[in-house]
Amino acid sequence: MKIRSTTILCVRHQGEAVVVGDGQVSLGNTVMKHQARKVRRLYNDTVVCGFAGATADALTLLDKLEQKLEQFNGNLTRAAVELAKDWRTDRMLRRLEAMLIAADKEKSLLLSGTGDVIESDDGILAIGSGGPYAQAAAKALMTHSTLNAEEICREAMKIAGSICVFTNQNFVVEKV
Repeated sequence: MKIRSTTILCVRHQGEAVVVGDGQVSLGNTVMKHQARKVRRLYNDTVVCGFAGATADALTLLDKLEQKLEQFNGNLTRAAVELAKDWRTDRMLRRLEAMLIAADKEKSLLLSGTGDVIESDDGILAIGSGGPYAQAAAKALMTHSTLNAEEICREAMKIAGSICVFTNQNFVVEKV
C-alpha cells in the first residue's frame, strides 16, 4: 500500500522514543492545510502514534488501537497484533487505507492493513510519501552525529521536507 501526502518518523535512541509528523494536508496537488496534527497520544499518554493515509480511516484505526490498549492493559505489542488481525479480517476495517506508527517506552511498531506489525532493527520507522527520505536521513544522523532522538527527528524531517512536495516543515513532536 503506497501512502502519499505526509511524513511520519519514529526514532528510538539513547533511551527515548520520539514520533514526529509534518503538518501538511494535500488534496491532489493542492495544499489544503499546513498545520494538521498527525501525531497523537493514546492510553493515558503512554503511547504515541502517528498516521499516514486517509484521515478518517486513520482516526478510526487510532480509536481501535486505543480500545485494544485498554483491553490489554497498555501492552502495545499485544494491542497492535490484535488490531492488525482485526484490520486484515474485518470486512469494514480491511478497506481502510492508512498506516500507523506506535511507540511506548519499550517498543516502536509499524502497523499496516496487510497484517504487518514491524519493529525495526535500528529503532527507526517511517511512513508516508516522505518516509523513505526521513528514514535515510535519520539513519545517517544516528550513525554519524551526537544528536539526541528529537534532534535527529527534526533534522531528518527537514531533509524529507526539502525533497518531498507532500511534506512541510510544520512538525508535531511527541516523546515517550
